[in-house]
Amino acid sequence: MRKSNKIGWQLLIGLSTLATTSHAHSTQVIIYSDDAYPPYSYQIQGKATGIYPDILRQVFEKMPEFTVIIKPVPFKRGLRLLETGKGFALFPPYKYPNRRPYVNPYSTPILKEEVVVYCHNDVKLANGLELTRWPQDFYGKTIGINAAFSIGGEAFWQADRDGKLRVEEAKDNQENILKMRAKRIDCYINDKLSIAWEIKRLKQSGRIGKSEYFQLAAIVSTEYGYLGYTAYAEDFPYKEKFVAQFDRILLDLQQAGVVEQVIRSYTD
Repeated sequence: MRKSNKIGWQLLIGLSTLATTSHAHSTQVIIYSDDAYPPYSYQIQGKATGIYPDILRQVFEKMPEFTVIIKPVPFKRGLRLLETGKGFALFPPYKYPNRRPYVNPYSTPILKEEVVVYCHNDVKLANGLELTRWPQDFYGKTIGINAAFSIGGEAFWQADRDGKLRVEEAKDNQENILKMRAKRIDCYINDKLSIAWEIKRLKQSGRIGKSEYFQLAAIVSTEYGYLGYTAYAEDFPYKEKFVAQFDRILLDLQQAGVVEQVIRSYTD
């Protein structure tokens, strides 16, 4: 009986040691997240919150070789960290390899977002036609956009360079929507769900009276959010293994319906 107990204790000690050793030998990885892109990715008291963090945490839980820390930062700073090689990865940038050659590779697409333009109701064309063609119908307008965002398409940015319309950056959704409400900008371009979610929050807080101030003016494009990695791998010898594992596990979760469940938990 004593011998059996001794063997049992040895087994428990062995398993405990194995678990401790396994955890001790996992590689710590810092992943940066956009801290001001609700409901997709934002922060509450320093903790990454939103649809993307909820999805990615489920992926990281299935990657025991890595201890992943998600650190929220302003999106522009996150891009700068990738550009300088000081940061390993950031989510959720859209895929713009020509504009951001320092981001390479991009992960498997995490989820689809619909980019739209909302305008103040007083914004109309001189001939009374609706604002629907992007970007031609918006010439002469001031378009708000979140800082460091590159959405809208090449024709939009060329129109800005040519002075046919004006692009004005602000920190986040809330600031842009309040500027649109005050008619300091005519329109605002961003993800449809993100804009609608923020308008609802502003109504609930009493900062705007009603959403009828705004109109959905145009659907611009469909974009996908990714986990984008720095192109520089010198300080991240685990990069290749991490990239492969992340993509494989993400695809498994997508096929199991986990991503859709997370989205519904925010949109319902």
